[in-house]
Amino acid sequence: MLSNLEKLESVVQEIVTREELHNLESAKGYIGLEPSGMLHIGTGLYWTNVINTAVNTGMEFSILLADWHASINDKLGGDIDVIRKAADYMKHGFLSLGLSEKVKFIYATDLVKDPDYWALLLKVAKALTLPRVKRALPIMGRNEEDADKDVSKLIYPLMQATDIFYMDLDVAMGGMDQRHVHMLARDIHKKIKKKSFVAIHGPLISSLKGGNRMDPANKMSKSKSDSAIFIHDTPEMIREKIKSAYCPEKVVDGNPVLQIYRNIIFNFYAETIEFQDINKQYGNYNEMERDYKEGIIHPVVLKNDLSERLDKILEPSRRYFNQRSDLLKVVEGFK
Repeated sequence: MLSNLEKLESVVQEIVTREELHNLESAKGYIGLEPSGMLHIGTGLYWTNVINTAVNTGMEFSILLADWHASINDKLGGDIDVIRKAADYMKHGFLSLGLSEKVKFIYATDLVKDPDYWALLLKVAKALTLPRVKRALPIMGRNEEDADKDVSKLIYPLMQATDIFYMDLDVAMGGMDQRHVHMLARDIHKKIKKKSFVAIHGPLISSLKGGNRMDPANKMSKSKSDSAIFIHDTPEMIREKIKSAYCPEKVVDGNPVLQIYRNIIFNFYAETIEFQDINKQYGNYNEMERDYKEGIIHPVVLKNDLSERLDKILEPSRRYFNQRSDLLKVVEGFK
């Protein structure tokens, strides 16, 4: 029986379904990630901690470094060799942040070597209609029209569903933008005679420039350096990015600074937060948000505090990469 599920439930946005999760005697879980550039805190810090929390429940967990998927999605020019270097960098990125040594890394390249993988993908394809597959394209930051120009884009959601069934998973994790394909896969599991699985979704953190985080163009992005805090950013870079981040006084919606507090800081790094400038202490995010709405907390106070916290949290990752010049060269190539 899995244990400590309450903590896992408290740090994610959605579980489909909680009852199924609690009924699992044991579980194999995974998250699939495209290796396509530098690792930012919305992926690195958030998911490292969620995965470690899942491991603490007794879950067996793997990270799928989806190199083939990234190639289909034209990431890093679609060059599979460059993408595999990015995958190695991503692996070290998670390790630098304290990922549990129990977590396994799997490369999509290894899955697709098996003819049985493609036989299963054909079963998945036969269980779906074209409109249903097209509706899943937002998982890769695409829309339905993109498939009209490049049919290979339709293979991506088929592969992602196949990954889950091929690895015989009990739990699939991902951001809320991955919900489409998880629901698609859950809907067809009986048709292809495979077991169902629990889908666990985490929040998407808005770009530092603000905007609707559910819009792929407005979430933290590896390809837009001013939209995100990267795990090996210098203290100066962190301060400058946070200083210029969208954080209007008394405004909560689309505020990336507040989202970082809610989803990362309070969940994993601080039971209480004290702002000495205003002599106030907060034991949970909701209390802090309330005072921000009322103007008791000024954006400058919030930003200064967050800059200091992220600087300390990311110091081990900076040190890790500073000692590995080969990885740094790879990272510099993605800028």
